[in-house]
Amino acid sequence: MTEQLAERIADRCRKTCAVVGVGVSNLPLIRFLRAHGANVTARDRKTAEELGEIATELRALNVSMRLGEGYLDDLREEVIFRTPGLRPDLPAFREAVARGSLLTSEMEWFLELTPATVIGITGSDGKTTTTTLTYLFLEEERLRRGRGGRVFVGGNIGEPLLPRVEKMTAKDVAVVELSSFQLQTVTVSPARAAITNLSPNHLNWHTDMAEYVAAKTNIFMHTGCKMLVTNAENAQTAELARNAPVPVTLFSSASRPSGAAKRVYLRDGWIMMDNGISARGILRVDEIRVPGRHNVENFMTAIALTDGMVSPESIRAVAGRFTGVAHRMERIRTVDGVTYYNSSIDSTPTRTAAALSAFGEMGIRPIVICGGYDKHIPFEPLAEALARHAKAVVLTGATAPAIAGAIRSCPAAEALRVETEPDFRRAVERSREIAVPGDAVLLSPACASFDAFRNFAERGDAFRSIVEEFSEL
Repeated sequence: MTEQLAERIADRCRKTCAVVGVGVSNLPLIRFLRAHGANVTARDRKTAEELGEIATELRALNVSMRLGEGYLDDLREEVIFRTPGLRPDLPAFREAVARGSLLTSEMEWFLELTPATVIGITGSDGKTTTTTLTYLFLEEERLRRGRGGRVFVGGNIGEPLLPRVEKMTAKDVAVVELSSFQLQTVTVSPARAAITNLSPNHLNWHTDMAEYVAAKTNIFMHTGCKMLVTNAENAQTAELARNAPVPVTLFSSASRPSGAAKRVYLRDGWIMMDNGISARGILRVDEIRVPGRHNVENFMTAIALTDGMVSPESIRAVAGRFTGVAHRMERIRTVDGVTYYNSSIDSTPTRTAAALSAFGEMGIRPIVICGGYDKHIPFEPLAEALARHAKAVVLTGATAPAIAGAIRSCPAAEALRVETEPDFRRAVERSREIAVPGDAVLLSPACASFDAFRNFAERGDAFRSIVEEFSEL
């Protein structure tokens, strides 16, 4: 760590700090602040009993705690770290800012402090796979060259990055997945940014679609950004590209884009990189082991983001062994001739539609388990995708009635078999009862998990556990 970075961190930590919303994910932030001498108050709606071991650790760190229903009362710390799930315009936050407090977040501090080159990825779908591929391309290149800086990955996935900022140098690269919640208030953008696509999402949290899109644009609209990679076939992102204040690379798996400094597209089975002067083949599509056109687009995005930083050889090496990220069309096992797939990450109708399209490309009509927490997203497009690609649907969770209503209103879904099982385990067991040898069962909820699980990973793990308990009949 340079002396300048050490002083910047020390200066920021010479203040009283509130961390609002504790949980496991914010513990590394609290440890970081305390290690640098900050006076920290942890504020959370949960009681000490509900926090359990977390509260015990906070006491050991000499962290003050303001817990329970009044956790936002008398919010007067000089720096307030907002957990991404809390809106920045809560009355308690507005009042604190009016009194002179700084409202910020772990990600905002990281973007402001890190000396590393930051590559940021956001979008409605495909963020995690694209982030993972970008990291793997860069790491493969580093290992092949045997030199260069380290590659870090984090943000909305993995561990928080701020506690690792002291280890970073200007030679390093940080690949960061960013949600709209994290981007809502950032004022520093990554050096290279990607928006994979945009569709209605998190409208239970954002006031409307316009606010959601505005949050996403923060990834390229501020100081630091030098390039934007985005989707030529998505109406929202294509419009953003036309008005972007930085050079744009457009990708498309359906056509050859125009109107951008660089373009990534398909030609004769190759992913092509075109800089406007010449085009070169980077990767053959048949070298990609994960199925689906959406995964081809994820590769395109990562290729565009790392242009000039990695070689085609490194990209091909990663493609040859990358079989996907857990909870993303993850094959669990085959029982009694039925294959079970976990795609719990599919928390929006567009993600489920993409997964179904990938199965369609494989000639499979799966039995789909759908439903979960209501993010106030329209389900009509989901009904159409299910009608085209699904053999049957088992609905579960809070949104089951809304999805059932959308299916009933879809003329193309008239013959689609629809079952409803409120209990998640029973829904998985019902899908097994419906299936016959040769079928596939796909968990692709099209909804968030919060009605029954803490997150999509816990939901996917529950699905995997249930399926692994199945014995041959």
